[in-house]
Amino acid sequence: MKKNLKFYMKLFWSTFSLSAFTIGGGYVIVPLMRKKFVEELKWIDEEEMLNLVAISQSAPGPIAVNTSIMVGYRIAGVFGSIVSILGTVLPPLIIITVIAQFYTAFKENRIINALLLGMRAGVAAVIIDVIITMVKDILKTKNKISIMIMIIALVAAVVLDINAALIIIISGAFGAFYYNIYKKEGRQS
Repeated sequence: MKKNLKFYMKLFWSTFSLSAFTIGGGYVIVPLMRKKFVEELKWIDEEEMLNLVAISQSAPGPIAVNTSIMVGYRIAGVFGSIVSILGTVLPPLIIITVIAQFYTAFKENRIINALLLGMRAGVAAVIIDVIITMVKDILKTKNKISIMIMIIALVAAVVLDINAALIIIISGAFGAFYYNIYKKEGRQS
């Protein structure tokens, strides 16, 4: 892949358009990034995208921004990260700046409030789709350790009501330990 001005413009406009036309936050933009960079542009493979999303979830900050940084870096290094982060953060920055100018008119408008309420349902559906896709991808690997971590994390979050940050830290530490120690020895799960 030749990294010239045309390439960087394509990276910028890809992240810019995804960010500009996605309502609902990071968990909504992630499957769209996957579709764009894995299926359409074929710049990243499926498993690598899943790993980038997992790392992005565990890093502090918004997942859309973190995933954009990771994807940009993976595709084109530090400059790719800068280009993709600009493409991701500019649309919300522009939109919020415009909305702030008209906040009082928007705040009490029943039509806008109804639209936002309807968008919440759509966002919930997209988030559920992301969860189902990620679970299917993990189950496809047939990696017993990954499946066990997923089930334990689900039980810890839903049943035991353990803080998500703690679950992420413990899961990450266990995964790092497992893959760095046991995989080096050639053991399989």
